[in-house]
Amino acid sequence: MNIDAIRAAALRIKGHARRTPLLSSPFLDEIAGRRVLVKPECLQHTGSFKFRGGWSAVSNLDDAARKTGVIAFSSGNHAQGVALAAASHGTTAVIIMPEDAPTLKIANTKALGAEVILYNRHTTDRDALGDEVARDRGLTLIKPFDNADVIAGQGTVGLEIAEDAKAMGITHADVAVCCGGGGLTSGIALALQADAPDMVVRPVEPAGFDDVARSLVSGQIEKNASQAGSICDAIMTQQAGNMTFPIMKSLCGAGIVVSDDDALRAMGHAFERLKLVAEPGGAVALAAALFHPDTLTQDTVIAVISGGNVDASMFARALATLQ
Repeated sequence: MNIDAIRAAALRIKGHARRTPLLSSPFLDEIAGRRVLVKPECLQHTGSFKFRGGWSAVSNLDDAARKTGVIAFSSGNHAQGVALAAASHGTTAVIIMPEDAPTLKIANTKALGAEVILYNRHTTDRDALGDEVARDRGLTLIKPFDNADVIAGQGTVGLEIAEDAKAMGITHADVAVCCGGGGLTSGIALALQADAPDMVVRPVEPAGFDDVARSLVSGQIEKNASQAGSICDAIMTQQAGNMTFPIMKSLCGAGIVVSDDDALRAMGHAFERLKLVAEPGGAVALAAALFHPDTLTQDTVIAVISGGNVDASMFARALATLQ
């Protein structure tokens, strides 16, 4: 993985992915005690940054592999990104999803034309299931984060942050990124290393799933003890990827851990002040910016809202925090 791969992905994605802006609100600045800029990938196609990686991977397959079809496993955002990318390229997608994934994400993935196979998080080895189905059907497996083309696609978020921040006169910032397996975090870190080297990427995770924060301290990949127990389904991964962790270890600052309640409050503020709909896992970076000021080092923090695919009942819980 290098900046050239990210720039190549940007060329493949151009005209297909939305270029999301950097947004601001004086009310958010007041809460955080510093300047806050928000990168709203909840406005991306399929409601999350995952469309970038999905398009990058599918568009870079050879003709034979693309014709046969692809398979992915995901709680919903990578699922939808790959499903739409596959449909747009005229091929099929099989998506393996946990049976407790949000109903909206399962329904949307099916609506985008993908075949959905559900599994139990507690009793089924997801990776083994994916490998088996891929092998039996001759499908190309597009992993959610440990895939070079996926990381390159997610890295285009970093290219846009660097360019837009520079246009605003910003060269130094903490860049808070919602982190599960590390595809988005590592991709952004690589892009900023090249185009905005004075910005520091800060992985943000929900409490109980802070494997990246712990891994950055220990210097080796740590695992989470559980695969359930947070409302932040999009980033409830067991551990960082073998491809993503070395990048994060080399380029990222210390991780930040936030509570589910923090994520809900951040969702409420994103809607109230920026009119954005964020899902819990997509709001943890904003939660870090707003409610954990002592963990940040720069006068400006750029928070990536990574997704907005949230069920109505969960969004109602977030709005209730504003009362």
